[in-house]
Amino acid sequence: MAVYIHQLAQWPSFHWDADQLNKLLTAVRHQQGKLLGNMERLGFGLQAEASLQTLTLDVLKSGEIEGEMLDALQVRSSIARRLGMDIAGLVPADRHVEGIVEMMLNATQHFNEPLTEERLFGWHAALFPTGRSGMHKIVVGNWRDNPPHDPMQVVSGPAGKEKVHYEAPAAELLADEMKTLIHWFNTNNATDPLLKAAIAHLWFVTVHPFDDGNGRMARAIADMLLARADGTAQRFYSMSAQIRKERNAYYAILEQTQQGDLDITDWLDWFLQCMNRALLASENILSAILDKANFWKEHAATIFNNRQVMMLNKMLDGFEGKLTSSKWATMTKTSQDTALRDIQDLLAKNVLTKEPGGGRSSSYIIKR
Repeated sequence: MAVYIHQLAQWPSFHWDADQLNKLLTAVRHQQGKLLGNMERLGFGLQAEASLQTLTLDVLKSGEIEGEMLDALQVRSSIARRLGMDIAGLVPADRHVEGIVEMMLNATQHFNEPLTEERLFGWHAALFPTGRSGMHKIVVGNWRDNPPHDPMQVVSGPAGKEKVHYEAPAAELLADEMKTLIHWFNTNNATDPLLKAAIAHLWFVTVHPFDDGNGRMARAIADMLLARADGTAQRFYSMSAQIRKERNAYYAILEQTQQGDLDITDWLDWFLQCMNRALLASENILSAILDKANFWKEHAATIFNNRQVMMLNKMLDGFEGKLTSSKWATMTKTSQDTALRDIQDLLAKNVLTKEPGGGRSSSYIIKR
């Protein structure tokens, strides 16, 4: 008796209730069109800034889904450099971050290029430049080759009390499995693009063709198809950020679907609902971009030094925690006295204001 959908005789003949999904699909399409229309009215510079923020968020949150915390400034800097964006405050990125960014940008910036075995191998090699996942040596740039007595499983719980959530197809089946998936990806034009993104995500993560990185690559593949659906390489909403918020539900619906039959209506419904929430959340990015643009327009005649410009941009981009003179000094690599003079100058120019109840150390926010 089959335990997982890839063991069913009809695999991978997915089917779904189109009537059940039609209203939701129409609503998501409407929200998608509304967002893209709003972004078109921003102008090229603000569009690029919004896309940079979204791509940065996508990389960071896709990592967090897997329990990995990446350096946000390194990610943003790597993306900006690769997109040729001239922005202040760029920092070097380590090769792990560079590899993750390279994979994501290859998927989204070249969304109309075919998906191939070699392209997937290149993505995987970029994700694991040392040939290791943590301390463990893994097969990189090729399908996993685990023996039958050591199946690829998704487990949770302490050693000796693990719970098996899923077991992937045997390694000897992967070449044929992936050939079928890649052919469908490149030739199926009948399926709605949003549904195709959801199916590709599920299909890839079900086959689980690599030793590690399957979830991240499944989300990149979905983003590639969503970029096709949007008709633009610029990204204005982040599925990974929304999935991160709903991580428990994400894993639950995947497990339910992989242990069900080939009717994937529930998975498609969840994916579309999640995408709709991602589209709505993107309004926060749009609002922040507009606030930033309005700030610099309002202060076009105000004279700032380079340190002040850098720090104001960091605050406008969503500075985490409280800004103190000590943090200013550290981040601008200057003395405490210089940091305090910079801040006092901005207070005098009515740009910054002290936060109330500062206690022993004053903190500052942008005056609105």
